[in-house]
Amino acid sequence: MITTKFRSERLEDAVADAWRGREKSPCFWWQGEWWSAERLLALADDCEAKLKGAGFGRGQRVAVLLPNSPMVHALSIACWRLGGAVAPLNARTGVANLINTIKMLDVNAVVLTEESCKKADGFPIDFPLVATTLEGPLPSWQGRMGKPEDEKTAVIFSTSGTSGLPKAVICLHSNIIGNLTPISDHIPGLVKEESVFLNVLPNFHTFGCIIAGILPLIAGMKQAIVPNFVPVDNTVAAIKGAGVNKIIAVPTIMSFLLGALAKKGERLRGIEHVVTGGDRLNIQLDKRCKEYLGVGIIEGYGLTECSPVVAANRTEDTRKLGTVGLPFAGYEVQIRDRENKLIGLHDEGVLWVKGPSVVPGYFRDEVNTKDRFRGEWFNTGDVVRIDDDGYIKIVDRATDIIIVSGFNVYPQEVEAVLCSHPAVHAAVAVGEKNNVAGELVKAFIILNEGAEATPKELMEYCKERLAHYKVPRKIGFVTEYPLSPTGKILRRELRKMKIEKQQ
Repeated sequence: MITTKFRSERLEDAVADAWRGREKSPCFWWQGEWWSAERLLALADDCEAKLKGAGFGRGQRVAVLLPNSPMVHALSIACWRLGGAVAPLNARTGVANLINTIKMLDVNAVVLTEESCKKADGFPIDFPLVATTLEGPLPSWQGRMGKPEDEKTAVIFSTSGTSGLPKAVICLHSNIIGNLTPISDHIPGLVKEESVFLNVLPNFHTFGCIIAGILPLIAGMKQAIVPNFVPVDNTVAAIKGAGVNKIIAVPTIMSFLLGALAKKGERLRGIEHVVTGGDRLNIQLDKRCKEYLGVGIIEGYGLTECSPVVAANRTEDTRKLGTVGLPFAGYEVQIRDRENKLIGLHDEGVLWVKGPSVVPGYFRDEVNTKDRFRGEWFNTGDVVRIDDDGYIKIVDRATDIIIVSGFNVYPQEVEAVLCSHPAVHAAVAVGEKNNVAGELVKAFIILNEGAEATPKELMEYCKERLAHYKVPRKIGFVTEYPLSPTGKILRRELRKMKIEKQQ
């Protein structure tokens, strides 16, 4: 029976429980063929032996610079069995640009592809570089002994902090299992024996790693592992070849996927769930999703510090478009003002959460931990409104709010108005410093193919629908937005982009 009511407290034990007696069953689709659970576990056995030989032990860490692949799963299982943790990093960043992060993580070794290893050749680094293929096996190496940490740690996700310095989130086994346990009840039909998940989001992204990768692995479901989303045709081929019926994605990926299908006039059949998170959803995508995939989008919301899901809509019938749904079971929520004072649950304010999947803090980083955590409570940094039914609407990131002459302007509201214009495909609003008003609103627009509009026309359109201080004073046209490796729009880069003042 497929379930997320896990009997085990550790992930490696949950994997063993899920596939016990089903070792010959297909576990994941990789490069056009099914791997059995037996084949995966044999690779994990080999990884475990190599790790032991390298001196890897309890509380140690291995940095993983690999795309989604059998090796990522096998190496993770092996590290967990030995009481250690994996630290997935973005391979495209390159070893040279990850030196400070790797030093901070104090790892036993850095596992990467042969190509990445060659690019790092000659670069001074005191950590063993272990080159491997994506199907294994691992070579032997002599590891370095980092200072051991809590063996309850399963995965460490690294991000850059607001200062640009590396920051790493400690996800315990209990955090991940605590987050996945309620998912089968919260989203009915997502977890079942016939489920085939699309695992295409990068493994250094908590949503991809945990929901698209670890969830099917420890619940005994199948998954199609795709190393990179592009070229999109490869992803579509994997969906068809593996019979994927559960798509876990960020909105940017859905936009590209639906765009590729639209160009070919192609529709995919058999999709049962499309779940998005990681960034705000343009609800116009929902209509296109129904047209080309046959189902609407279930939007959720989470943060790495929550391992990762906080809330999600339950079903297509009960969802409220424009909200991220109801909190997962086990969460307590509070709304606080900017001074961290408790206010009413239905007042607009910053969301704080507490629950079994909230992590203990940042890796060896007391400053950032004290800044965001208060005991068991975590400050999400997101301004929300919770309606009478408990559905959460993300108003904006507290750090993204634009303050014009002392008035708060939420970019999401401006963007929604701009996107309602028939010529506009996408819009992003950001603040620009201004000597008089403090900040003013500027917007970057992607037009629909073949459509035309002028900045003046769009400003007039906004004036009819927004308070005067919310109207963009500058509008620029772009063909694409700067994106992070996980597909999030980099607003900080847009803030730097100049738009000539328009009359």
